[in-house]
Amino acid sequence: MTEETQLAVIGAGPGGYTAAFLAADQGLRVTLIDEAPRPGGVCLYRGCMPSKALLHAAKVMTDARAAAAWGVSFGEPTIDVARLRGWKDEVVARLTGGLALLSKQREVSFAQGRASFEDAHTLRVAPTGDGAGDSARTIAFEHAVLATGSRPARPSVLALDDPRVLDSTRALDIERVPASLLVIGGGYIGLELGTVYAALGTAVTIVEMAGSLLPGADADLVRVLARRVAKAVRAVHPSTSVTRLAAHPDGIDASLESAAGGERTERFDQVLVAVGRTPNSEITGLERTRVQRDDHGFILVDGQRRTAEPSIFAVGDVAGEPLLAHKAFAEARVAVDAIVGNSASYGPRAVPAVVFTDPEVAWCGLTEAAAATAGRAVSVARFPWGASGRALTLDRPEGVTKLVLDPESGQVLGVGLVGAGAGELIAEGVVAVEKGLTAADIAAAIHPHPTVSETFAEAAEVFFGRSAHVYRPRRG
Repeated sequence: MTEETQLAVIGAGPGGYTAAFLAADQGLRVTLIDEAPRPGGVCLYRGCMPSKALLHAAKVMTDARAAAAWGVSFGEPTIDVARLRGWKDEVVARLTGGLALLSKQREVSFAQGRASFEDAHTLRVAPTGDGAGDSARTIAFEHAVLATGSRPARPSVLALDDPRVLDSTRALDIERVPASLLVIGGGYIGLELGTVYAALGTAVTIVEMAGSLLPGADADLVRVLARRVAKAVRAVHPSTSVTRLAAHPDGIDASLESAAGGERTERFDQVLVAVGRTPNSEITGLERTRVQRDDHGFILVDGQRRTAEPSIFAVGDVAGEPLLAHKAFAEARVAVDAIVGNSASYGPRAVPAVVFTDPEVAWCGLTEAAAATAGRAVSVARFPWGASGRALTLDRPEGVTKLVLDPESGQVLGVGLVGAGAGELIAEGVVAVEKGLTAADIAAAIHPHPTVSETFAEAAEVFFGRSAHVYRPRRG
């Protein structure tokens, strides 16, 4: 028998379950399809949430050690790896269980299985998990949303088939705490997981092909993070690539080649490959539709997130950069609005990026580096957290809040932050950029004292040369 639904959503990650739930709220009959037993996707099962749980544990250990400087001593933390892993899994179970309940409350039909296209309006779903031996289901749909996400990339030169070579998914399992770990990739995934293992006691070495950590982020923000990372790990090697991995009974031998010349081999207990992600766009039968992909495998979509096949939409990682859950949430809303006939288009001015290291790094809108590349004149107003009373009470004065501004109008074009809790603060920057606020608007809004959030207003006052806590020459 052929089942019928108005909307079929393939992939139950942030973009998928959001599209399914919002469409159900609009009265559509919805079928949500995923290979996992519950909604959640990579973000909940193997990404955002488990990593943040482990990062929180790492921060608690770091803070406990730092507290000795304030006259508060706890002793060296002891680590129960099995319990730590169990707590992380409990967080995941609670979140995915909550989504399963929301799916049931909205009467979304959930199908655990692997979807393939028969044509532009028909799917075959082969059951997975406990029902793997059951017959495939045929589902006819009016519209479909592809939200199949992405997976860790593994270049061929790093594709060593050895259990001691990890991707981000396996690294989150914390099977054990290795004595040494090579992290290949100094982006946000490598830095987040690398600092977790360092806090657990592993001697971590980070290798990055670019000249600095976090390629693409503004250098002044990265420098603050880099100084703290350098103290937490054994070594950081920028402008260095790994040319070969080889298995040895006592570890993994990695050949490291510096851009300055010279190659050496070091041995590590484990290796984490964190060099990016690849879209899950190789969906069986997709060639039977008009859906198109670009050279990187991302599905091509228009402003409504509609593909070249009018009945099929795509959101989230599979639809292109940036590969962020909150971008998938926003795209899902646009796609559902388009499906139900509302006017909608995806075109944000600011998609925030947050690196949940310690300190955190966050930015949105136009970066200073992007402005320089485009030859666009901007004014940059920075407020150092060393002049923030609240940051000093937290013993975290190393942070910076900066505004990237139009030099004539003072409009906020971008915001950058580095410091403890920067990810919680960037939302004010997103609102400022999206709504076209000016430095005068930010400065005029009374911020609570003493908080780190007031560094936004302080940075705006720096632009006018009238900050009470940082001296700058007065502007005309």
